[in-house]
Amino acid sequence: MPTYKSACGAVVEALRRTQGAVSMQAVQVLKKLFDDYRQTTPGKLKIIDAYMLYILLTGIAQFVYCLLVGTFPFNSFLSGFISTVTSFVLASCLRTQVNDENKSDFSHISPERAFADFIFAHVILHLVVANFLG
Repeated sequence: MPTYKSACGAVVEALRRTQGAVSMQAVQVLKKLFDDYRQTTPGKLKIIDAYMLYILLTGIAQFVYCLLVGTFPFNSFLSGFISTVTSFVLASCLRTQVNDENKSDFSHISPERAFADFIFAHVILHLVVANFLG
């Protein structure tokens, strides 16, 4: 008759095998996702995605700094974080408008017009941020 200890050991071993299989499947899914992204995404969207990743990492760095050090010049922290979030949103709007798969939704907006709108919105954003800093 199996003891409690041996039954627990069997359960733990089964869980380890299951976790290993799940982690291998997750790695395979991520690898397939990355390979499909590299093969099917146009270069102009990859550039926008790289910019969005940079903005995301900047926002994370600002938030971690806020948690570790504090928000002493609160206007500076707030304007920097708002600038980061808004830049990310503007970049996602640009990505949506220049994506070839969305041509039917944005048929009246050329990619050049979308980029000009993006630049104009960034200029306005940074004027507001500079004004907020004081």
